[in-house]
Amino acid sequence: MVYVYLIRSKIDNKFYTGTTVDLRKRFSEHNEGKAISTKNRGPFELIYYEACIDKNDAFTRERYLKSGMGKRYLKNRLKRFLSLTG
Repeated sequence: MVYVYLIRSKIDNKFYTGTTVDLRKRFSEHNEGKAISTKNRGPFELIYYEACIDKNDAFTRERYLKSGMGKRYLKNRLKRFLSLTG
């Protein structure tokens, strides 16, 4: 499986969307500051993830979720969660 995931920084409340084959390991790397893309922004909380069988499908989905329409999709999908934690 290939996972597309969304994490949120507990420091600045900003989101990061990524793709990985080992979600637990990658999440730990983000929290330990080992991921260059999110270094010095942790700790993080895992907000959302999807599993894909095909690597190309996962990368396509990641690009979509980073687009304007994808961000709107996530906002609607996570509306209740975001209002509870906002």
